[in-house]
Amino acid sequence: MAERSMKTASHSHKYTNRLAAEHSPYLLQHAHNPVDWYPWGEEAFSESRKRDVPIFLSIGYSTCHWCHVMEVESFENEGVAKLLNDWFVSIKVDREERPDVDKVYMTYVQALYGGGGWPLSVFLSPDLKPLMGGTYFPPDDKYGRPGFKTVLRKVKDAWENKRDVLVKSGAFAIEQLSEALSATASSNKLADGIPQQALHLCAEQLAGNYDPEYGGFGSAPKFPRPVEIQLMLYHYKKLEESGKSGEANEVLKMVAFSLQCMARGGVHDHIGGGFHRYSVDECWHVPHFEKMLYDQGQLANAYLDVFSITKDVFYSCVSRDILDYLRRDMIGPEGEIFSAEDADSAESEDAARKKEGAFYIWTSKEVEDVIGEHASLFKDHYYIKPSGNCDLSRMSDPHNEFKGKNVLIERNCASAMASKLGMPVEKYLDILGTCRRKLFDVRLNRPRPHLDDKVIVSWNGLAISSFARASKILKSEAEGTKFRFPVVGCDPKEYMEVAEKAASFIRKWLYDEQTRRLRHSFRNGPSKAPGFLDDYAFLISGLLDIYEFGGNTNWLVWAIELQDTQDELFLDKEGGGYFNTPGEDPSVLLRVKEDHDGAEPSGNSVSVINLVRLTSMVAGSWFERHRRNAEHLLAVFETRLKDMAMAVPLMCCGADMFSVPSRKQVVLVGHKSSVEFEDMLAAAHAQYDPNRTVIHIDPTETEQMEFWEAMNSNIALMAKNNFAPDKVVALVCQNFTCSSPVTDSTSLKALLCLKPSSA
Repeated sequence: MAERSMKTASHSHKYTNRLAAEHSPYLLQHAHNPVDWYPWGEEAFSESRKRDVPIFLSIGYSTCHWCHVMEVESFENEGVAKLLNDWFVSIKVDREERPDVDKVYMTYVQALYGGGGWPLSVFLSPDLKPLMGGTYFPPDDKYGRPGFKTVLRKVKDAWENKRDVLVKSGAFAIEQLSEALSATASSNKLADGIPQQALHLCAEQLAGNYDPEYGGFGSAPKFPRPVEIQLMLYHYKKLEESGKSGEANEVLKMVAFSLQCMARGGVHDHIGGGFHRYSVDECWHVPHFEKMLYDQGQLANAYLDVFSITKDVFYSCVSRDILDYLRRDMIGPEGEIFSAEDADSAESEDAARKKEGAFYIWTSKEVEDVIGEHASLFKDHYYIKPSGNCDLSRMSDPHNEFKGKNVLIERNCASAMASKLGMPVEKYLDILGTCRRKLFDVRLNRPRPHLDDKVIVSWNGLAISSFARASKILKSEAEGTKFRFPVVGCDPKEYMEVAEKAASFIRKWLYDEQTRRLRHSFRNGPSKAPGFLDDYAFLISGLLDIYEFGGNTNWLVWAIELQDTQDELFLDKEGGGYFNTPGEDPSVLLRVKEDHDGAEPSGNSVSVINLVRLTSMVAGSWFERHRRNAEHLLAVFETRLKDMAMAVPLMCCGADMFSVPSRKQVVLVGHKSSVEFEDMLAAAHAQYDPNRTVIHIDPTETEQMEFWEAMNSNIALMAKNNFAPDKVVALVCQNFTCSSPVTDSTSLKALLCLKPSSA
């Protein structure tokens, strides 16, 4: 992996281009390249038309390792820059700032060449049709692959001599993709039985890919892909409810073991908390070291879910570890949550180059010097060796870049190690926590990886969800649970404060109260880009979690407002489903209905689940309209659900949720400020149940009662009829009947543990 030059702190740059006026950290990284970069926009397009030259479009993001490599090798090279400046108009795009632009050209490259990734390198005609593309290009020809300079010459030659063929093929490709990616439904609803078949098929395919030795559902490189965990846990719950407890436990074992292996592996930052992007090997050991917000939010939820099933504090501690990392390192002054931390950093302040993982890895001697008397215990526990430990797989370090370095990994369980030393396990764990703290303090003095402090609405939505859910699920931890560094061990209710602050930041800076529209991101002010489907869907999901886990009704009101705006901007009213963009920018050539649940879930999958949740709270015409929209959306993706379920695991869950005849409702009535209310809310969320909605209402609050009288008069009536000034009353409703009221958390937990038939 190439090293990357350090940007000088001095302001006397040899070159400065138009990117210097941008806000995106990624664009600013390229502001002093000799390449005459333009941001995406009309100025660049008209320059291309005026000069009658193609556009070179380079898309990446600020924490992308191979983007940095291509910058060092090509974009900082004056010879390469001259070719680009003479023959092309060069445009830089931050994929996190403009996912709509990225989607168009990534789809093109994937369709034509069978793969994609970042940096994305695409050549366009002046009217923005793609001519050819690829990802990372080395500067010179090697290993039988053309180098970047060769590619530039070939594109220039083709533009001058075969322009008609090139332009026609680009236009044809866009037409074909447009047709393929804006699928419409032939019917307004899914055929009978499809949700159950899709769920079963997806679970079966994932189980077939399960790695029984190291966990996870696939081979190296291993990505966490939390949507797979969600699907398997949902499948587990359905099996358990239908009396197939043996099969259910097998599914749960796969998920639990996978999460254990990930948490014990090097893909988990044992010293500072949180997870790296993925593991290059099969044993979750040597990671690609960048840390992305979308991973943290989803993984925290996965560990919370398994904790709520098993009540094993191993999982609750990992979820706390992730959330405490975000609180410590990734939250801005107004509660906004930042996007990512880079994989690369300098080994020392005066180093000329940045290296992958430098901030996170250790030599055996460094560990000994920092830890002192317990160094031997710590080194045994984390497999630390003088020669380096990246030797567990031939894929861990094929080029010997980490020779003599160690990526912490736990290969033995703490109780066995403590027993070997004749030491109580609690004392052993205390020593590990103290040692991690010492290493953390020393690590603080190292040059930190670059922080991308852009605030992205969709990713904040994912994190908001996990913080809100943690505030109640973690109240089930056994009294006296001991927490060790890097876990802080705070009162879970603090996590709700984090969720509400992040949501308030978005409402203040990225939401227009008049138009009811979102902006996509924020850095030194709101971005020019509008909110996209994922921004609306993921934020709505986070707001529903804030409300269901104890937040005020105003969060639910905002979620409903946003859902109405989402329908107005993105819904295909004739063909069904949601487009990824509002379709108002003529420079974005494709409007796609995204369904793939990958590193992030798709906006359509999250939207189905949002609609199921919302329609279990509201009634009347709003209910009817949104129920129809969800049904129509699923019909659009019927073929995918039938034939390629593993590509859409979260949509499989959504389809099954939609098909459940009657969703369980837990209605809590009482004063929200009381301790009893908090306890009852924690009891309502104590069991894992994705087909449950929690509604809470204080009949003494006029605003709340007015909202429920307008949106669902039955709930308002239940609140009036069951209010007791000195108690919190809970009712569990399903199949148009409600249980007798209960007024203590133990009775509520018992009621929620009953199988559907006995309930």
